[in-house]
Amino acid sequence: MVKMLIDGALVDTARHMDVIDPSDESRVAQVPDAGTAEVDQAVAAAKKAYPAWRDATPEARGAVLVAMAQVVTDNLDELCQLLVQETGRPLGLAQFEIAHLAAGYLNYYAGLRIAPEILVEDDTRRVEQHRKPLGIVAAVVPWNAPVYIACNKIAPALAAGNTIVVKTAPSTPLTTLRLGELWQDVVPAGVVNILSGGNEAGAHLVSHPDVAKITFTGSTGTGRKIMEAASPTLKRVTLELGGNDAAIVLPDADVKAIAPAIFAFAFFNSGQVCAIIKRLYVHDSLYDAMCAEIAAYATGSKVAGGRDPEAQFGPVQNKAQYDKVLDYLASARASGTIIAGGELPDGRGYFVPLTVVRDVKEGDVIVDEEPFGPILPIIRYTDIDDVVARANASPYALGGSIWSNDAEAAAKIALRLESGSVWVNQHCALDPAVPFPANKQSGSGVEGGLEGLYPYTALQILNIAKPQAA
Repeated sequence: MVKMLIDGALVDTARHMDVIDPSDESRVAQVPDAGTAEVDQAVAAAKKAYPAWRDATPEARGAVLVAMAQVVTDNLDELCQLLVQETGRPLGLAQFEIAHLAAGYLNYYAGLRIAPEILVEDDTRRVEQHRKPLGIVAAVVPWNAPVYIACNKIAPALAAGNTIVVKTAPSTPLTTLRLGELWQDVVPAGVVNILSGGNEAGAHLVSHPDVAKITFTGSTGTGRKIMEAASPTLKRVTLELGGNDAAIVLPDADVKAIAPAIFAFAFFNSGQVCAIIKRLYVHDSLYDAMCAEIAAYATGSKVAGGRDPEAQFGPVQNKAQYDKVLDYLASARASGTIIAGGELPDGRGYFVPLTVVRDVKEGDVIVDEEPFGPILPIIRYTDIDDVVARANASPYALGGSIWSNDAEAAAKIALRLESGSVWVNQHCALDPAVPFPANKQSGSGVEGGLEGLYPYTALQILNIAKPQAA
């Protein structure tokens, strides 16, 4: 059984949680179920380790991050197999998350440096701008991309000079805990602490008085609760929450040319990504053709457990989300016309076929809300100004995209969208060097790039008066 990493030691608990394979609903492992005592131990360890880590040179901290990334790479096969077990996703997708995203973000932040800036220099004074670490960071990680998102929080926190306590999602703790075990010998004790546990551990961690910052990825509802928990001590908070990303296909687009990419960006990880296409708006002149193309791709794809070498898409990750997706499937059936998928397979596992629904509109649940599963509504429009207004009417504003043969014209329309990220002829193009902000109820703050390092720091201004001649 894998254990938690606290203060450089591997720690078990009296309570344990089951890890379920969503492909067949079997138990694949048991992991520790941390409570308030383990959270207190982890925070105390992070607090003890903080002064030395804060005072280490950026080069020394970067070297540790590089070593952490190398551990990821050296143990890729084992980590991918664990991720396949707990998520059910195909092996190729597990490899992409761990080798490309997790290791990539660790290496990227290992090389970032924040140098002091001279704001004013004259005969009377010198004013310097410095960025200092905050202290202890609490990172709460979701179940849909557990290793990538953990590393996307660990990397900037450590690069800035903070120490961190990571709380994994209850249904996907296995791979991240194992990574903590592998990091035991390369990370100074207490700098990184990784816990598994449920709501008790999460609630205690985000409200802990010694935590200076919370970084959370998950639902908007939970994000609101975290903001409340942070308020008594005014903790810094970065929230990357739900999305209902709109993609708009302009009338000059080549349907056959763009349909494969739109399909891929709509159903990536079986729809379980916050910043993929959730609403596809297609001009009336292309509507029928686009519906037919997307439906054909969905019908021709294989949904199966990750151990099946032919699997292209996996199951919904957990039972609670599976039940929610089934409710959205019923709503899609009631409000529109299902042209692919829609019928559940026999047998065990949380499998939902890739489902495409047309003839829907705003006001339908499947359009207004985020299924976070493999269901794509395709909505008709005729006027550009109208469709931009409809896309912006959502309370969510994480990402959006415009698809056209004229990239420059599309870019002008893209800038009218209110989402934090806008793409042209692509979607969810994540890059560690590119900031990824969240607007409206999709969150607050920014991740990625140098802008994603700043929220892990406190701004300090040093203002020095120069001696004046008598």
